[in-house]
Amino acid sequence: MLDVLKNKKAIIFDLDGTLVDSMWMWKEIDIEYLAKFGLECPDDLQKVIEGMSFSETAVYFKERFHIKDSLDEIKQDWIRMSLNKYKYEVTLKPGVKEFLDWADGRGMSMGIATSNGKDMVDACLNSLKIAGYFRQVTTACEVAAGKPAPDIYLKVASDLGAAPKDCAVFEDVPAGIEAGKNAGMVVFAVEDEFSLPMTEEKKEKADYYIRDYYELLGSQEEG
Repeated sequence: MLDVLKNKKAIIFDLDGTLVDSMWMWKEIDIEYLAKFGLECPDDLQKVIEGMSFSETAVYFKERFHIKDSLDEIKQDWIRMSLNKYKYEVTLKPGVKEFLDWADGRGMSMGIATSNGKDMVDACLNSLKIAGYFRQVTTACEVAAGKPAPDIYLKVASDLGAAPKDCAVFEDVPAGIEAGKNAGMVVFAVEDEFSLPMTEEKKEKADYYIRDYYELLGSQEEG
């Protein structure tokens, strides 16, 4: 793992479940949102929408649950429901700040490739005081197709001025791991409580698997 990272020019991160411990809140939001319409949250929902952009998810909700609100109204509801959680309840995953310091100290360019909406991403990064580490923040709404398509990772790499082969990706769910691999990048799967049932699938799809970022930093010291 060490040699792979040391040879890379750029690192691209997913946000939810990868840099921040936030996947729990999206299930809560889905449950609360659907309850407004007297609907229960289906067990398969999180897996089905995995990797979809914010806009694609709104379309899916509108069509599957026959919601009469406009797509903009659906998204604004989600933004409103998530902002306070991002500002006051979401935390960094273990070792993230230290790892960002390590990469920044070696002059690596860093970017974010997220399926989330821009307002929510900005609120999260600013609240946790890590916005300054990232030269590029791109949402899946800015590209033609969400994960597992490679579009978002290719765009971030291009904006960072790095070839795909010179990029490392950190992801927490299979669709995101596939997106990084489809972009021709080395992919690190990050453990997350939400995706624990998918651990074997993540290990199979990714090049490397880490429990947290301290694991990487510890191996750096050993190297």
